[in-house]
Amino acid sequence: MGLLDIVLRLLGISRPPAEQESRSRGDVAAEPSNPTGPSLNAPGPTVAAPIARPGKSPKKRKSAPLKTSSRSLKPLPRLKHRSNLIPTATAQERVKGKPYPFACTGSRPGEFLNLSLDCDQRWLDYFELPVLKTPEDLAQWLGVPVGKLAWLTHRTSPGQRPETVQQSHYSYRWLVKKSGGHRLIEAPKQELKRVQGKILREILDHVPAHAAAHGFVAGRSIVTNAEPHIGHGVVLKFDLDNFYRTIRYSRVVAIFRSLGYSREVAIWLGRLTTTSIPWNLNSPLKSWELNPYASRHLPQGAPTSPALANLSAFGLDVRLDGLAQAYEMEYTRYADDLTFSGPGIVVPALSEFIPLAERIIRDERFVSKREKRRVCRRSSRQSVTGVIVNEKRNICREDYDRLKATLHNCVQKGPASQKRNVEGDFTAHLQGRIAHVRQLNPQRAMKLQQIFDKINWAR
Repeated sequence: MGLLDIVLRLLGISRPPAEQESRSRGDVAAEPSNPTGPSLNAPGPTVAAPIARPGKSPKKRKSAPLKTSSRSLKPLPRLKHRSNLIPTATAQERVKGKPYPFACTGSRPGEFLNLSLDCDQRWLDYFELPVLKTPEDLAQWLGVPVGKLAWLTHRTSPGQRPETVQQSHYSYRWLVKKSGGHRLIEAPKQELKRVQGKILREILDHVPAHAAAHGFVAGRSIVTNAEPHIGHGVVLKFDLDNFYRTIRYSRVVAIFRSLGYSREVAIWLGRLTTTSIPWNLNSPLKSWELNPYASRHLPQGAPTSPALANLSAFGLDVRLDGLAQAYEMEYTRYADDLTFSGPGIVVPALSEFIPLAERIIRDERFVSKREKRRVCRRSSRQSVTGVIVNEKRNICREDYDRLKATLHNCVQKGPASQKRNVEGDFTAHLQGRIAHVRQLNPQRAMKLQQIFDKINWAR
């Protein structure tokens, strides 16, 4: 004990034992303990070692990450993307005279830009896509004159957008959301819908979505989306806000570029599959709330939008699927519904997992609705896109009772009294809902079918 220790003791101050021991050994410096946990500069979070029970050898198992505060998380490294497309020298793109109709003008008088030279044949052949390099190639493939193609994209309109609702190639309808607010349905008119259908069938359907994506993918459904989460101890759900509206024109053009198309064709395809609203559109929203619709975005109602949304979220699916695997969890996405599930042991790690997932969503330029985020334990009802997954897949009791009541009213009062806002064939509508129940619970579907058979459709 040194003189300093004696003085400190007289003053009622005691030195930490570790420091006393280090100084008694003559160490140069003793590392102070960190009572607040790992530092931000530490190589990574620590994991608690399993505790062995008395009389038993410790059992090896993978432990869940330690529960930590989101403030102690290090920033996620950004993904480094290196394009496989072969760039074209700028000098080669500047030409004298128009290389094709509607070519962009250059910086000098009489100069034009030829943006059709950077087509990548390798990717077009890989995905078995039609080879299109110029607007004329695209127009010929779509079976319309190039002038009409420019009309469909508002290429010659002021601001390259429709000035009025009458000039637009979309029909508009506002729907009230169950959670509050309004949703805009932008359905393409006949000519544009035919063009978009061809783009969907012969281009977008040839490009596979991520394995975790189950919405609007052939062979997948809400049932396949729910199956990986059956019987898990905890289900974590996220919801993306304004999924289609947040996917902008530049992102859609980048998708077509990544498939191997030249910049010129990618720009035309991007304009054919995105839209911006006319300024005179009647709306229940405030003027400032309409601003996001003023920029070109994916229209909810176009046949190409679901496929483009899945391809736009491919990077999101890759990163969230990798995050789920790191925590021994399952991940699926159905349109804007993100679902994770895992054993109960991951519950302590959710305070770390949720901020990481939110950060990835933001990095991928999507927005998560915090008020719709849910953590469902096994003791409560676990529902994934309307399918109950606690022990086996089943239909929600409320949905079953609602359909059963509709069928009973059809028997007693006639089907016309229950049609309400259902468009199209009401008989096919009810049969489709019963078929959905049959996928989840055949016994309940049999009871519904017996009621359906008693309906007098002549009433």
